[in-house]
Amino acid sequence: MKDTQKRTWAEIRLDNLEHNVREICGRLPAGCGFLGVVKANAYGHGAIRVAKRLEEIGCAYLAVACLDEAIELREAGIRAPILILGYTAPEYARELVQYDITQAVSSYTMAKDLSVRLKEGEAAKVHMKLETGMGRTGFHVGLEADMRAARDTLRIPKLNFEGVFTHFSVSDEIPQDAYTQEQFRRFSESYLSLEADSGSRFSLHHCANSGAVINYPHFALDMVRPGLLTYGLYPAKETGGFALRPVMELKTRVAQITTHLPGDSISYGRTYTAAKQQRLAVLTIGYADGLRRGLSGAMDVLIRGHRVKQLGRICMDMCMVDVSDYPDIQVGDVATVFGRDADAFISVDELAVKTDTISYELVCAVSSRVPRVYIG
Repeated sequence: MKDTQKRTWAEIRLDNLEHNVREICGRLPAGCGFLGVVKANAYGHGAIRVAKRLEEIGCAYLAVACLDEAIELREAGIRAPILILGYTAPEYARELVQYDITQAVSSYTMAKDLSVRLKEGEAAKVHMKLETGMGRTGFHVGLEADMRAARDTLRIPKLNFEGVFTHFSVSDEIPQDAYTQEQFRRFSESYLSLEADSGSRFSLHHCANSGAVINYPHFALDMVRPGLLTYGLYPAKETGGFALRPVMELKTRVAQITTHLPGDSISYGRTYTAAKQQRLAVLTIGYADGLRRGLSGAMDVLIRGHRVKQLGRICMDMCMVDVSDYPDIQVGDVATVFGRDADAFISVDELAVKTDTISYELVCAVSSRVPRVYIG
């Protein structure tokens, strides 16, 4: 047993990551780049190791949420272009240049504040963010004042406007097709207008997130940003014909086998009471490891290929499962929370449905105390 697999761990299959990227890139138009989204510790998969593999296989760009995430990658030796999708305070403008990091710019004030912090001869690489219907950051394309500000922003010195982008809010929801089509129309008309007014063209135009890569492949433009798809998960029921492979499996161990009599209550709150004699396995995983407490009594795990039910409330560091029907299950056995065990499989999506959330949240929630074990 490896030290990293003595309690609870996440297996990260880098070969599956590479498969997914190649599967997606095989559908892209010639010359279209792939941006690997590695924010939030690469959706819980481990930003440095994932970014290194994405760089090795030739991804055009990487994206993070904040400056700290970008610097972490640079200090780990990652040389690929990195785009910060979120906000960076202007006092860190020179770090953007120092570490060769591209910054998303979403307002005239932000752009101006970054520029004035740079020394003569320095220039920061930036991508302009246009707000087309997400209701978040960016120059609002429906407001003339914002579009005037965007035109003025393009004239701010010490900023190299390499790209322009927007973000779709419902590209994974086919019934809202008209809204996504309208977002794309607004984006296209706005960046074309900005280019015409400025007399120069952005090198990179990008808008296609995971939902758009599946449902709107013609929105690919110069680069796509399929975050969740990269990790072998789908944002909704549509798969677009992609044969993706999950990159993460979450596993733990049986710490003890216990026997309980009729009337015995299990875990905090006494939410489960044994109606008959039962044999339970205590697992070394809880909500401090990222296993949602809201899954209490609603989820199964896999042990020796058997699907067994979790009982009682999930604790901070442990939870209990019913192994009464499987005398072969013993202390030290591996339990799979999501992933494959023999011919059985539990998906992250199954758990997401049971706790009324999305797969993104569950993989991101796997805590830092859970070691990542890299395979392939």
